[in-house]
Amino acid sequence: MPNVALKSFIKETPLPEFVEVALPLPLRQTFTYRLPVGLQESVKTGARLLVPFGKRQLTGYAVALHTNLAPELGIEEETIKDALELLDAEPLLTEEIIRLTQWSADYYAASWGEVLKASLPAGINATVEQIYSITARGRDELLKISSATTAKARILRALVETSEMPSRELTKRFGAAQSKRALRELVKENLASVFQRTLTTQVKPKRRKAVRLLSPEFHQPNQKTFSETQTRIVETLLNADGEILFTDLIEQTEASASAINTLAKRGVLEVFVQEVRRDPLAEVDLPELLNLTLTAEQTTVLAEIQIALELEKYRAFLLHGITGSGKTEIYIRAMQTVLDKGKSALMLVPEIALTPIFSRRLRAVFGDEVAILHSNLSTGERFDEWRRIRRGAARIVIGTRSAVFAPLRNLGLVIVDEEHDSSYRQHESPFYHGRDVAIVRANFAGAVVVLGSATPALESFHNASNGKYQRLTLPNRIGNRSLAAAELVDMREVFKIEGKDTIFSPALLEAIEETHLKKEQSIILLNRRGFSQFVLCRSCGETIRCNNCDITLTFHKRAGKLVCHYCNHRERTPGKCPACASKFLYFIGEGTEQIEDILRRKFSDLRIARVDRDSTARRNQLENTLLSFSRGEIDMLVGTQMLAKGHDFPNVTLVGVISVDAGLALPDFRSAERTFQLLTQVAGRAGRGDLQGRVLIQTFYPEHYALQHASTQNYDDFYAVEISFRKRLNYPPFVALASIMIKHPNYNFAFDNAEILRECLQKFNAEKNCIILGPAPAPLARLKGEYRLQILVKARNRANLRQTLDFALHEAQEKFCDLKIVNVEIDPVNLL
Repeated sequence: MPNVALKSFIKETPLPEFVEVALPLPLRQTFTYRLPVGLQESVKTGARLLVPFGKRQLTGYAVALHTNLAPELGIEEETIKDALELLDAEPLLTEEIIRLTQWSADYYAASWGEVLKASLPAGINATVEQIYSITARGRDELLKISSATTAKARILRALVETSEMPSRELTKRFGAAQSKRALRELVKENLASVFQRTLTTQVKPKRRKAVRLLSPEFHQPNQKTFSETQTRIVETLLNADGEILFTDLIEQTEASASAINTLAKRGVLEVFVQEVRRDPLAEVDLPELLNLTLTAEQTTVLAEIQIALELEKYRAFLLHGITGSGKTEIYIRAMQTVLDKGKSALMLVPEIALTPIFSRRLRAVFGDEVAILHSNLSTGERFDEWRRIRRGAARIVIGTRSAVFAPLRNLGLVIVDEEHDSSYRQHESPFYHGRDVAIVRANFAGAVVVLGSATPALESFHNASNGKYQRLTLPNRIGNRSLAAAELVDMREVFKIEGKDTIFSPALLEAIEETHLKKEQSIILLNRRGFSQFVLCRSCGETIRCNNCDITLTFHKRAGKLVCHYCNHRERTPGKCPACASKFLYFIGEGTEQIEDILRRKFSDLRIARVDRDSTARRNQLENTLLSFSRGEIDMLVGTQMLAKGHDFPNVTLVGVISVDAGLALPDFRSAERTFQLLTQVAGRAGRGDLQGRVLIQTFYPEHYALQHASTQNYDDFYAVEISFRKRLNYPPFVALASIMIKHPNYNFAFDNAEILRECLQKFNAEKNCIILGPAPAPLARLKGEYRLQILVKARNRANLRQTLDFALHEAQEKFCDLKIVNVEIDPVNLL
């Protein structure tokens, strides 16, 4: 008997007539569209829609459905445009991700649409392009001006040849500025027409032809019924458990495609198309599984986490464990607990360099339950991993910052390794901090979050001290191994002895020699890539600077180029000064490339590899170098901070730090904290095996408290000094901080807009709840062709900060401040 009540309910439930859409534009608002009748039954929140926006068509995200327009919105129905097309039968975005991205956009004053776009794998979004074609009037006009060489005439001739052409092709052929102006005039004069075409997504599932055995009676081939080739085909299928790729079958049997198709016609086998997974770990060697016994300290920490997991409620832990104390094993066992409860786990790491090590170990333990998400994967690999997560085939995700938006179901555990690392911060729109979003995601899901670090961020340690997080400690290394002995080498004294500036102190050179003689490995750190920092003319004193940035160009000897590390502008190294034509050019400062060259000359029998962004640009190059080093095929690594985090090389007994003084001198309140963290982390790479480690830190400022406490690897003492400075100077964690950057190629335009914004901030700060500093030129006053003016806003109360910002931005827009050139960063980690 039919359920009358249910039928009545279905009949009476009104269909949505309007959809609220978030667009991937730098706008902090959503837009309402009317749903055509054909879309009302099929559209769901989380689906993508093609919608008109001005003269363009954009892919947007359905974030809410409405049966009618709320009067308080003040929207007149006749002004509402229709949505054009539904791109997803099933939504790509889950309710959890929609809620998380909404929180992120609201907290970080970002565009919700841009955050939603960032939460999806690259290449999945459909794009729209403009297509131009010549009109009949345009053909007539071309006959009159057939010999003309104007941009309009050349474009018309191109359109006649191809019948239609996308705008990107026209821009490529005729130049952006010229073609844009000419096309606008051609359309206006009805000489050309324009329409928009939706492009398919750039990435799709990979499909390959495959063969499977069908008839059971042919499982034992009979020589009388099968030819010799057909027998080989059937036997190969039997050995492959009845199923194999078509190309692999041909390769293994040396059979023709027709022989396989003949067996398919006889009903012996079936040829079909199957989806093939692009597995980033398909070709890798997995580590051997070890039956490790936890120390008493590890057991205590794990028990605390497991108790919280049993409660299935939100709980935040700060796992403060020194380098080599066994945090990774705790992560793995906590994940196993979560999987046993039928839930999923998310692990974030700050650098792509750390994913090969962790992912191999996790795959060895958990098999195909593990998925990887980071930008070094191919577009296809990332798409396939994301789809596995989306359908629940993978319940453990390891990845970098953007993996925080992985569509995991039933989340039970979130781990943020090296939680202090600034790489978790997205430094371009949409701005967000992966660690903080991960904490909120755990809170929304009622999950446990574990923040792990040997050098916690001051804000995290402060939260633990105030009871917001529970602090768990691992104060000793596995096997009670001692920390590496660290020494500060005073380069002022070295200068007195040598009588000149030297890159390597005698103590460090001697230590390298001793380490090599004992067949042990070493790491040399300099957090500066390239060969020389800058080029100086000794005749006129000019330096060679970037055309786009307020920065000197760095000399890269291998490439023979001067390179800007901010905009990637490159130019040939000149033979003479561009200003005065003098040939006396002086290459000043050293980078990792120069350090590698010097060490190769001094220690010709050492096998040396360099690890920085230049040397690891090719896919898998970083992973291969680190694995070669771990196998003992490389004696020394020279590199930047990529070497400082998370790596476990038992045979490394020496770490040499060339210089960190430049980092201490940066005009940023976190410079001392970052220097302490970098030194402590890189020192932790030494002495992780059974051999005693040694760390030598060269500096011209050995009295600095960050260096003093890094040499003893004493976090608590460093924290006590640094937190007192933060409190006295009104910096986080004692205040909420926002950095407002106004950027534009025209300095006066940027300054005028900055002044409008400052006036609005002052207006809504009548009660002096905030401290407003600026506008002033940013420490890097010009980057990528844009002048940069900065305003800092501090407040004791986060609500006051946001209220002042929101009111001021709204008022500034009313006063015609161009908010497209205004970037607001909440809780910035870098003030440069």
